[in-house]
Amino acid sequence: MSDSQANTSPDRDAERAARYAALEAEAPRLSKEEYQSRSRRSFLFGGAAAAAGAFGFRWIQTRPESNRIPDVLRAGHETNEALWRTLKRDGTNAPTFARSASSFPRVNGRRGLSEEIDLDAWELRVEGPDGELLGTHVLDDIRALPFHEMTIEHKCVEGWSHIVTWGGARFSDFADLYLDDLGGELPRFVSAMTPDEEYFVGLDIESMMHEQMFLAYELQGEALTQDHGAPLRLASPNKYGIKLLKRIGTIRFTNEQPTDFWFERGYDWYSDL
Repeated sequence: MSDSQANTSPDRDAERAARYAALEAEAPRLSKEEYQSRSRRSFLFGGAAAAAGAFGFRWIQTRPESNRIPDVLRAGHETNEALWRTLKRDGTNAPTFARSASSFPRVNGRRGLSEEIDLDAWELRVEGPDGELLGTHVLDDIRALPFHEMTIEHKCVEGWSHIVTWGGARFSDFADLYLDDLGGELPRFVSAMTPDEEYFVGLDIESMMHEQMFLAYELQGEALTQDHGAPLRLASPNKYGIKLLKRIGTIRFTNEQPTDFWFERGYDWYSDL
């Protein structure tokens, strides 16, 4: 007998019918009146919920804007930031992985990288709180700082992530070069921008001084390509990729919270992980 014949045998059909009958007998039964009553309640509840949602949406639309989004949504961002700042413990590091688990990530985000540049002519400007020039650097200056490497999970605000190996200098080692110029105390914030100033980010000094915040010039043991931010970019597992500026042209130390490209377009300024 074939398998199909066995599956449609009279005994198998009878067994299946008996099982269904038993399940039907155990199922709770509603009277017509109770069924109608529950249907009315469900309809009324669903209608009220839909009306409340529509009212709330229209109310939000009437609110004044704060950096291109309604102020109540901006307040939500700020509450979220305050919560994560409170919960975050100083000195904790994001997980690291075996180097063998890493690979080249996709190229994502080209703002500020629309045209290739002459890497040999690249120069990094460092500015103080009033915009005054504190110094300039070529890549060899960054390479002269202690080299570090980390294999971490790079996370994009779009929802994807990738394990990758970055190599370069810790920003904290770089910042120490300017401690005396800044009066022995670093300002509260750092802003960074591409050479054409088309893309720019702002970060708090605590995040910048974390040991996992890199001025990276290597990716997977190789020099950065221009698509990935050559010659120098920010790299960290503690911030979403929208904060990790590629092709750094200027770094500015400031006491005022700096603006940020995506903050101006409705995103969270802190963007912490």
